[in-house]
Amino acid sequence: MDDATRTELEAAAFRALVHHLMVKRPDVQNIDLMNLGGFCRNCLSRWYQEAANARGIEMTKDEAREVVYGMPYADWVAQHQTEADAGKKAAFDKAFEQNVGRKD
Repeated sequence: MDDATRTELEAAAFRALVHHLMVKRPDVQNIDLMNLGGFCRNCLSRWYQEAANARGIEMTKDEAREVVYGMPYADWVAQHQTEADAGKKAAFDKAFEQNVGRKD
Protein backbone atom coordinates (compact mmCIF):
# COMPACT_ATOMS: atom_id res chain seq x y z
CA MET A 1 0.00 0.00 0.00
CA ASP A 2 1.35 3.42 -0.88
CA ASP A 3 1.70 6.21 1.69
CA ALA A 4 -1.10 8.36 0.23
CA THR A 5 -3.60 5.50 0.40
CA ARG A 6 -2.52 4.63 3.94
CA THR A 7 -2.99 8.26 5.00
CA GLU A 8 -6.46 8.37 3.39
CA LEU A 9 -7.47 5.19 5.22
CA GLU A 10 -6.13 6.48 8.54
CA ALA A 11 -8.01 9.76 8.06
CA ALA A 12 -11.21 7.88 7.26
CA ALA A 13 -10.79 5.75 10.39
CA PHE A 14 -10.24 8.89 12.49
CA ARG A 15 -13.37 10.52 11.06
CA ALA A 16 -15.35 7.34 11.78
CA LEU A 17 -14.11 7.27 15.39
CA VAL A 18 -14.97 10.94 15.93
CA HIS A 19 -18.43 10.42 14.36
CA HIS A 20 -19.01 7.36 16.53
CA LEU A 21 -18.12 9.24 19.72
CA MET A 22 -19.91 12.43 18.67
CA VAL A 23 -23.12 11.07 17.16
CA LYS A 24 -23.62 7.44 18.08
CA ARG A 25 -22.18 7.39 21.62
CA PRO A 26 -22.17 10.84 23.22
CA ASP A 27 -23.39 9.01 26.33
CA VAL A 28 -19.98 7.41 26.82
CA GLN A 29 -18.24 9.57 29.36
CA ASN A 30 -14.64 10.72 28.90
CA ILE A 31 -13.77 9.41 32.34
CA ASP A 32 -14.90 5.92 31.29
CA LEU A 33 -12.90 6.11 28.05
CA MET A 34 -9.78 7.13 29.98
CA ASN A 35 -10.26 4.55 32.71
CA LEU A 36 -10.80 1.70 30.26
CA GLY A 37 -8.83 2.74 27.18
CA GLY A 38 -6.20 5.16 28.43
CA PHE A 39 -7.47 7.99 26.20
CA CYS A 40 -10.55 10.17 25.82
CA ARG A 41 -12.00 12.80 23.52
CA ASN A 42 -9.69 15.41 25.05
CA CYS A 43 -6.70 13.22 24.14
CA LEU A 44 -7.94 12.97 20.55
CA SER A 45 -8.30 16.73 20.36
CA ARG A 46 -4.83 17.25 21.86
CA TRP A 47 -3.31 14.84 19.33
CA TYR A 48 -5.14 16.69 16.55
CA GLN A 49 -3.85 20.05 17.81
CA GLU A 50 -0.29 18.72 18.15
CA ALA A 51 -0.40 17.35 14.58
CA ALA A 52 -1.64 20.70 13.26
CA ASN A 53 0.97 22.66 15.22
CA ALA A 54 3.75 20.31 14.05
CA ARG A 55 2.79 21.21 10.49
CA GLY A 56 2.88 24.95 11.17
CA ILE A 57 -0.90 25.29 11.50
CA GLU A 58 -1.82 27.37 14.53
CA MET A 59 -4.66 25.74 16.42
CA THR A 60 -5.85 26.35 19.95
CA LYS A 61 -7.01 23.68 22.36
CA ASP A 62 -10.57 24.99 22.01
CA GLU A 63 -10.43 24.84 18.20
CA ALA A 64 -9.16 21.26 18.30
CA ARG A 65 -11.80 20.25 20.84
CA GLU A 66 -14.52 21.65 18.59
CA VAL A 67 -13.29 19.33 15.79
CA VAL A 68 -13.61 16.29 18.07
CA TYR A 69 -16.75 17.31 19.98
CA GLY A 70 -18.59 18.85 17.02
CA MET A 71 -19.44 21.88 19.14
CA PRO A 72 -17.75 24.11 21.70
CA TYR A 73 -16.46 21.99 24.60
CA ALA A 74 -18.57 23.83 27.20
CA ASP A 75 -21.72 23.05 25.21
CA TRP A 76 -20.83 19.36 25.01
CA VAL A 77 -20.16 19.23 28.76
CA ALA A 78 -23.50 20.89 29.49
CA GLN A 79 -25.38 18.50 27.19
CA HIS A 80 -23.63 15.19 27.83
CA GLN A 81 -21.28 15.08 30.82
CA THR A 82 -22.46 13.55 34.07
CA GLU A 83 -20.90 13.65 37.52
CA ALA A 84 -18.48 10.80 38.22
CA ASP A 85 -18.32 9.01 41.54
CA ALA A 86 -15.22 8.99 43.75
CA GLY A 87 -14.11 5.56 42.50
CA LYS A 88 -14.17 6.65 38.85
CA LYS A 89 -12.32 9.85 39.74
CA ALA A 90 -9.58 7.91 41.53
CA ALA A 91 -9.27 5.48 38.61
CA PHE A 92 -9.10 8.45 36.25
CA ASP A 93 -6.24 10.05 38.16
CA LYS A 94 -4.28 6.79 37.89
CA ALA A 95 -5.13 6.28 34.20
CA PHE A 96 -4.29 9.90 33.39
CA GLU A 97 -0.90 9.68 35.05
CA GLN A 98 -0.10 6.37 33.32
CA ASN A 99 -1.23 7.45 29.85
CA VAL A 100 -0.85 11.22 29.68
CA GLY A 101 1.44 12.26 32.51
CA ARG A 102 1.27 13.88 35.88
CA LYS A 103 -1.25 16.68 36.37
CA ASP A 104 0.53 19.88 37.31
